[in-house]
Amino acid sequence: MKTVLAATLLLVAPIAAHAACAASDFTIQDVKVSAVGSGVATRLSVKGKLVNNCASAAAAQVRLDAKDGSGNVLASKMGWPAGTTNVSPGQSVEFDLGRLMHYQSDMQNYSLSVVDVKAW
Repeated sequence: MKTVLAATLLLVAPIAAHAACAASDFTIQDVKVSAVGSGVATRLSVKGKLVNNCASAAAAQVRLDAKDGSGNVLASKMGWPAGTTNVSPGQSVEFDLGRLMHYQSDMQNYSLSVVDVKAW
């Protein structure tokens, strides 16, 4: 019986350790937004740095919302800044999610949030 219990604990322990990682364990820093180019070729650049403050390696999905001057969401996109690579604890990855979104001249404000966490 003790062997079965020990084996079960060894299988569940990695899951429990990952469960401790949450969206709130990641922060987004150094955000810079700009419109690059001109005319029809204008594209959006939303650069930042995703930092893992969790005790274990994991990846995070980030949501970008582009809003007009009244705060209405004009477009939303989500991406995994590190792709399918886990970010080690205390480490960061730089990203540019603007390339996922078509620039619109009435985009005035932008918000970035961590919406999901996964260990690959």
